[in-house]
Amino acid sequence: MEEKAFYRESPTTKPIPLNCPFCRTSDTYDLRWMVRKKVERLPGGADERDRARFAKARSYMLRKDDQMACKNMRCRKRFEISGVQSVVFTE
Repeated sequence: MEEKAFYRESPTTKPIPLNCPFCRTSDTYDLRWMVRKKVERLPGGADERDRARFAKARSYMLRKDDQMACKNMRCRKRFEISGVQSVVFTE
């Protein structure tokens, strides 16, 4: 059984304050995340190994954006997002 059967996926955006390393402008950017929530019950047709994997599975958010474009009209350079986790476990 594939791991995708253990989760429901939904996209979301979260506002994060970031600083452009080129122009040093601080602004709030909307980062895209993929939210994977663990389903309540194990899907049918699971064997012993799948039950063990399902018991260890947790809900989490996965960051989809690696780079952002500066919002300053004079700069507009793309910069890497640093200091923001790429995977966040949720309860």
